[in-house]
Amino acid sequence: MTALSPGPSPRRRTVLARRVRLLVAATIAYNVTEAAVAITAGSLASSGALVAFGLDSVIEVASAAAVAWQFSARTPELVQRRERKALRIIAVSFFALAAYVTADSVRALTAGGEAGHSAAGLVLAALSLAIMPSLSFAQRRTGRELGSASAVADSKQTLLCTYLSGVLLAGLAVNALFGWAWADPITALVIAAVALKEGRDAWRGDACCAPPASTAAPVPACGGCAPGCSCCL
Repeated sequence: MTALSPGPSPRRRTVLARRVRLLVAATIAYNVTEAAVAITAGSLASSGALVAFGLDSVIEVASAAAVAWQFSARTPELVQRRERKALRIIAVSFFALAAYVTADSVRALTAGGEAGHSAAGLVLAALSLAIMPSLSFAQRRTGRELGSASAVADSKQTLLCTYLSGVLLAGLAVNALFGWAWADPITALVIAAVALKEGRDAWRGDACCAPPASTAAPVPACGGCAPGCSCCL
């Protein structure tokens, strides 16, 4: 039997929407800094993986901005109408990142260029690996309670940054310790593959995360979500 729970009250929805906006602001601020450092360090070290990581941060800024635009609406109805557009913006951003990184990585592998060591890149990857999980958890919990697929999708982008930070840290460390230049474009291709998957998921959206038409209506708990629904993650 599917467990049911009431949707958030209008007052609670207002509190949650405000929290989403604060989390979005924090995400944008961190990722703008992260993008600037990663792209600069990547360009100096000729590291496609670092540049790709920086571009992913730019995508995260675009994603967060789309969610901010959605929740700037004055009524819950308008917020819901903007949901699909916000998800499409997030998805297209992911696809653009995947296309660019794939092309650049293939070029690096075929041209035989070598990426240099980047201490700034190593520090940045380690820092993001420490910060992003907590931010993603707060975004996901708020989005799930609010019933917003776009807020949950944005939390998945932030979680993706955590995974990519680990992949980037490993790739940069291998290149720095052993001089394996091929590790850098291979790492970038992993980033591109994950970005493609997340773009596909955002494009399809998650129907089970849509808020109920009436705040008084019961909504399924996560036990009743469809398989793979991100609101249950």
